[in-house]
Amino acid sequence: MKKNIVMMIAFLAATMVFAEGKPQTTCPVMKGNKINSELHTDVNGYRIYVCCGGCIKAIKANPEKYIKQMTAKGVELEKVPKK
Repeated sequence: MKKNIVMMIAFLAATMVFAEGKPQTTCPVMKGNKINSELHTDVNGYRIYVCCGGCIKAIKANPEKYIKQMTAKGVELEKVPKK
């Protein structure tokens, strides 16, 4: 009985950790390139960081593609800050 309770607690803790998602650290256009935290574009209510100015154009041309790619990888997209 104790073993089952311990396993259930471990399972719930792991589920909560993975449910949070991970922050964006790589450019969605130039896969694998580290983001420049000063370069971003705001699309569909999300702030997407990129590695260079050229990538902003690509994201604006097809934002749904990049949003879908990142969320499928477990990236928790930052919401556009309220003004």
